[in-house]
Amino acid sequence: MSPLPASPPATPRTASALVIDDEAPARDELSYLLRTTFSIAPVDAAQNSSDAFRYLQERSYDVVFLDVRMPALNGIELGNILRRFATPPAIVFVTAFEEYAVRAFELGACDYLLKPVSAERLSTALGRALKRSPDHPDSPDDDPFATIPVETAGRTRFIPREQVRWVEAEGDYVRLHTTEGGAHLLRMPISHLEERWSSYGFIRIHRGFLVQFKHITEFSVTNGVHAVTVAGRSLPVSRRHVRDVRDRILRAGRRGLT
Repeated sequence: MSPLPASPPATPRTASALVIDDEAPARDELSYLLRTTFSIAPVDAAQNSSDAFRYLQERSYDVVFLDVRMPALNGIELGNILRRFATPPAIVFVTAFEEYAVRAFELGACDYLLKPVSAERLSTALGRALKRSPDHPDSPDDDPFATIPVETAGRTRFIPREQVRWVEAEGDYVRLHTTEGGAHLLRMPISHLEERWSSYGFIRIHRGFLVQFKHITEFSVTNGVHAVTVAGRSLPVSRRHVRDVRDRILRAGRRGLT
């Protein structure tokens, strides 16, 4: 009996992408980069939400690249619709504006790129996007606040929640103080982070401070003023929060704190 012919090797799955941007040069450049540098196919391009919906009715995409400021539906509004699809695509925002990053990640976007986009930065975004594909079962749970994007010199850096020791309010901004000793400014109300991080060990000690409880090394009272020490820094505890902080310390059995 003649041996059966060998099965052909499995063909790597090709990812598909839709680029939505009302500015033709940016749209064409990103589409070209996806096709030629990363061998994404097909790469379709739409100049507005109407064109985008026409493409989305014809096929599903692994990843959608969205500009933010567009006529009719803007990128945030369109992203809100995309995430409600039965099988939503991964979403990557590509924009010239930094201030929409928080809203983008609240929608579950996997990355936020600032124009002009480098091939290196695009590669990182594609890696994150394609890991969310159903063909990649090892994808992590989608938790948009597990990392916080901060902009530094035109580049986006992602700060893991576990690296944040405390958060300090500065008007409409917050400053994240990290275990690396750095401090990163972000446009976001402190109450926003308190709401989403309270179940991960963060405790409000003052209207201006949110602290990762495990980093508290001392609780003190000096001349009627309460404070906690975090990484050698004394942070004030307001009267409103004193009982909660003290109770948390007692429940944790940290009786050595004075």
